[in-house]
Order: sequence, then C-alpha cells, then structure tokens
Amino acid sequence: MDQYTLNLLVVGASFALYIGIAIWARASTTAEFYTAGRGVHPVLNGMATAADWMSAASFISLAGLIAAVGYGNSSFLMGWTGGYVLLALLLAPYLRKFGKYTVPQFIGDRFYSQKARMVAVVSLIVISVTYVIGQMTGAGVAFSRFLEVESSTGLYIASAVVFIYAVLGGMKGITYTQVAQYIVLITAYTIPAVFISLQLTGNPIPGLGLFSTHTESGLPLLTKLDQIVRELGFAQYTTLNTSMFNMFLFTLSLMIGTAGLPHVIIRFFTVPKVSDARWSAGWALVFIALLYLSAPAVGAMARLNIIATIYPQGTQSEAVLYEERPDWMRNWEVTGLLKFEDKNGDGRIQFYNDKNDAFAATATERGWAGNEFSYNNDILVLANPEIAQLPGWVIALIAAGGLAAALSTAAGLLLAISSAISHDVIKDYLNPNISEKGELLAARISMAGAIALATYLGLNPPGFAAQTVALAFGLAAATIFPALMMGIFSKRINAMGATLGMLTGLLLTCAYLFTYLGVFFIPGTNMLDNVAANYIFGIPPASFGPIGALANFAVAYLVSNATEEPPAHIQELVESIRVPKGAGGATGH
Repeated sequence: MDQYTLNLLVVGASFALYIGIAIWARASTTAEFYTAGRGVHPVLNGMATAADWMSAASFISLAGLIAAVGYGNSSFLMGWTGGYVLLALLLAPYLRKFGKYTVPQFIGDRFYSQKARMVAVVSLIVISVTYVIGQMTGAGVAFSRFLEVESSTGLYIASAVVFIYAVLGGMKGITYTQVAQYIVLITAYTIPAVFISLQLTGNPIPGLGLFSTHTESGLPLLTKLDQIVRELGFAQYTTLNTSMFNMFLFTLSLMIGTAGLPHVIIRFFTVPKVSDARWSAGWALVFIALLYLSAPAVGAMARLNIIATIYPQGTQSEAVLYEERPDWMRNWEVTGLLKFEDKNGDGRIQFYNDKNDAFAATATERGWAGNEFSYNNDILVLANPEIAQLPGWVIALIAAGGLAAALSTAAGLLLAISSAISHDVIKDYLNPNISEKGELLAARISMAGAIALATYLGLNPPGFAAQTVALAFGLAAATIFPALMMGIFSKRINAMGATLGMLTGLLLTCAYLFTYLGVFFIPGTNMLDNVAANYIFGIPPASFGPIGALANFAVAYLVSNATEEPPAHIQELVESIRVPKGAGGATGH
C-alpha cells in the first residue's frame, strides 16, 4: 500500500471516530452544550483537558522551538506546565464551586456589573480568535503534506469535521471526542520518539535518551549536538542565549496566561464536584507530561538528524549533493516549508549560521557563500518519522496525531467563543427571556459563526499571525487571570475597579504587542528598522503579559480603595466561593 493511501485511511478512520462519538454524545440541553451536564469523570476530564491544551503549538511547534534554540526555549515547558499548577491551586476548584457556565458569567456576577462582563467577553473573544488561527494553520500544514491537498482545502476539511462534532455535541461531544484525540495524539507523538531514541542512543525512553550516549560517536548526545552546532556557527545548544530577566518574564507570562485561557478554564466546569476540579488539573498534568517529557528529546534528536542528513560524514566534510538529497526533503519542498538555494554553484547543500560574523572566516575557508538551506521549525515533528526512515504506518499515525492536536484545541476555543456569545451576550444581556431551546439554537448558530470566522482567518491570516500565541497569552495574562484572582481572593475589589483594571490590562497589552509586532507604528517612526532596540526596558512582546497583569492589579486595587466597597451579598459570595464548605459529595458542587 502506498504512503498516500495509508495516510488517507488512518486520518479518515480518526475522523470517523470523532464524528461517531459526536453523534453518540449529542447535547440535548444547554447544560450539556456548555458543561457536558457536569458529569465528566475527573480522569476523563484530565485527558480531555490535556487534548484541549496540547494544541498544534504543543504537538507540532514545541519540539521545533526547542530544536531551534535549545535550552533557552525550555521556558515553554516550565511556563505551560506551571500554569496548570496555578489552575489547580488557585482557580479551578473555586470556579467550579461558583457553579455557572462561563468565565464572563463569573466576572459579571462577582463584580455585579454588565460592563465588567462585556469587557471579559471582548477579552475572551480576542484571546480565543487569535489562538484559533494557529490551530487552523497547523491543520492546513498537516493536510497539505500528508493528504497532498492545498492548505486551503485542508482548512475546509478540518472546519467541516469540527463543525459536525462541535455544533452537534457542544461540550459533551467535544469532551469525549477530545479523550479520543488525546489517545491518538499521544500515541502518534510517542511511537516515533521511541524509535528515534532507540536509533540514536539505544534507549527506548526519549527523556532518558536525551541524556544517554550517542551510539555512533560514543559521546553524550547533548555533547555531540553542542559540538556539531558550534562547528556550524550556531550558539551552543545547552546554553541560555537570552537574559535571565526576559526568560523569567516570558515563563511567568506563559504561566499566568495559561491559567487565564478561557477554553482551558471551562473544562473544570464539567466535573461533578469541587474536589474533582482539582483532581482534573492533576490528571491533566500527568497526561500532558507524557508528551512534554519527550518534547526536548524530540527537538534535540530532530536537529541532530537533520544536520547528519546534510553532512553524513561530519560537519567538516562536504555536504550532500542537492540532487542526492533524501526523499523526505523532496516531499517537504513541495509544501514551501523547506527551501534550498545554491549560492556558490557547487550543487551541494551548505547549512550553517551565516548571521554569525565570527564564523565568516571559517565559512570562507570552507568555500561557503551563504546559508543555502532553510526549513520551518513546525515541520520537525511531522517530518521526524521520514527523516529517521520509519515505517509508513508511523508516518500516517503522525499525520493523524497532528490533526487531532489542532482540532481538539480548535474545538475548545470555538466552544468558549460560542458560549460567551450565546450565554453571556444573548441570554443574559440581549434577551433574558429566551427559552432553553432558543438558547441551545443560539449556541449552535454561534458555534457555526465562530467556525466560519476561524476558517476565514486561517485562509487569510493577519500580518502578525506568527505571533498570535504571544498575543493570546499576553491578553489572557493581562485581563482574565487578574480578574479571576481578585474576584476569588479579595472581597474589596469592586465593579469599577475590576472593569477599569481589565480595560487597562487589555489596552496596554494590545498597544505594546501591536506596536512591537509591527501591526501599526508610532507616527513618524519605523519600528521595524530596529524593533528590539525600541523595546521598553528590553522587554519583548511575548514577555509583556506580566506587565499588563501588574497594571490590571494596580488599577483595580487603587480604584476599588478610592470608591465604595462591594455590597454585602457580594462579599458573602466571595466568602462562599473561597471557603467552599461541604466541598465533597454532600453538596454536589
């Protein structure tokens, strides 16, 4: 059986599974559409949360980010997992105790303000829409390579699949579909990682293989990788190549951004009891760890394999002839994500860091006239089985896994958007007397509209699409997270303080991110000429979330203390949420 047919069968079978589950778990009430009827077991919810979280960014991009930079990008691992610790300890059980459907609903009720609720709705939609762009793009990349269709066609197929199981099943259908998607994606990620670790180190556990001996050279794997990247003019793989201050800010931004992401938070509304919310977060960490403990090894081994492919006899020897390049390069060239340009006319692939001035003399001595090979880091995980010449069924499995990762998170994000529109805007603001049947219809229409918007943005991404993760995490960190923290742990923060705090965090973070991502410029200047030099205190956009959060906290505190205290019943509400008496089976909440 040829590879294309095998890919089609495996991916098609996974899609049939998702649609079958959606039909079985069809939502018939608003409670099932928004919270799966609050009947999801914490282990299953932990698995669904892991799938919801491990998006195309985790499955496709994480190992590529680590491969490109090395130790410096370990902040992604620390920040993303640390966010779940914050969720488990500070947010999830208290929000489940509140017992409602959406994040804006908590903010609106806690701060007794429709204005606060609408600011939360706007923040949620901006966060979720920017995040979903990456998921749709990731689905397009996977489709374009493995099913040999245009990325736009791949996006339409992905949208159709999400439409069927998300619109039909709501949170109930999405939850059980995400359980299946987790099994698919973790299997798809782990099997190639085990094969490659065995090939390079003889150790079947990738996380241990990373610190084992490289079989061919007899050196520790990371020592070998450091050696070959230095010989090509790149920075040492195991050394931090950024300031500790920026790494701290970026890690903190990812942590509080993760804890403030609405599509993650609403997963904890689906369990029967308060204690189950905390257990769900713990199980989610376990399931996430299965992938995240392998990601550094996958990244390091992929980079080692790519360099070994180009320089099969060692980095000092002649590079492979372009006409003799391996099949995996030919396969990925057609996607436009891997490119070669023969700059010195010798027909060989030179790959080195031509941006390193100190390496220029060495490059000249070797007869190199500029780096000739480039690839998008997002292809590493998807291309890994081909690079390592693994069996065809493994390549098909990685295709299904990449699509499962993209679709699972896309569905969670789209549900967060549709719930905010149908419940917070339509039900509780525009038409409070709408029937349950009418609200369920509004939720499904909102979901369909969100899918249409996500598809359009996937086909026509904004100019800053490559930085949408920075925007999503920065806004979640600066708006939702502080509001939830103050709403749960402070009885003194009032409606005016919370609303102005969120607006401050939203506007300040948007202004900084958009300015330094090149979306718009300060009049009379060209920020793109020397963007990094213009960063305030050297803080890059991806690390600005904690600054926006700090501004949110400060404004909310100052305004609240300068104005009236919240009403007595609101203070009692805070007390009942923060000290959830009878949190076990007695209350069911």
